[in-house]
Amino acid sequence: MKLDITRVDIWVAGLNDRPGGLAEKLQGLVQAGANLEFLLARRTPDQPGKAVVFAAPMKGARQTKVAKGLGFHKSNSLQGIRVAAADKPGLSLALSQSLADAGINLRGISGTAVGKRAVFYIAFDNAADAGKAVRCLKR
Repeated sequence: MKLDITRVDIWVAGLNDRPGGLAEKLQGLVQAGANLEFLLARRTPDQPGKAVVFAAPMKGARQTKVAKGLGFHKSNSLQGIRVAAADKPGLSLALSQSLADAGINLRGISGTAVGKRAVFYIAFDNAADAGKAVRCLKR
């Protein structure tokens, strides 16, 4: 199975858990020309009224500057890879099993299939594990 694997920088920002909180962050990114391929937002259960958003990619100086102005920062503690492939039953199992067999622990995984393509964003605790995962999945 052919996998398209790339390293990605994950950008993170806090936001208020209220109607429009996420839209406010996204509006600025869109105005700066961002075309997000990955977006995940969720409440932070340990902080009522707060939420967190993860996004990728930010390209170029303008998007980076706007993202920082909106409270985003490139995560140093969250290292990610993007895996795209033809969708087929068991793909998520094959990916996670390959990483498990290599002794690599996942911090998180998000995946979706649209039509005949599947895309996964996989997060690791450090750059070494992300690099090891890329090498593992390319074999």
